[in-house]
This record gives sequence, C-alpha cells and structure tokens, in this order.
Amino acid sequence: MDQDPAPLSELISDAIALLTGKHTVRCPHPGCNVSVRYRAVTPDEAKRLTDLATDHTRH
Repeated sequence: MDQDPAPLSELISDAIALLTGKHTVRCPHPGCNVSVRYRAVTPDEAKRLTDLATDHTRH
C-alpha cells in the first residue's frame, strides 16, 4: 500500500518532539490524523499507547 509522505510540518514537529525525549506514534490508516505522543512512560504503557494509536478501529 502506497501512502503519501507526511507533511513537512508533521515531520518537523515529530523531530522536535524526539529531541525533547518524546515519541510520536501515528495511525497508519490513510487519511487518519490520529497520533499519540508520549514521554517517560513504562514499557507497558508505551505498548498500550502504541496499540491505541495504530489500531484504527479504536478511534
């Protein structure tokens, strides 16, 4: 499945977040703008947030 590349503003925002220790997970479903950004969470919470962001049926 081919996806359009992320807009430059999203890429810049994600890069700045990464520099400040945050992780961004986006929904892979085309046209869905849901994303979750987190920092300093347990591995279990990171998995839960990642699952939430990537499961399009949950949002």
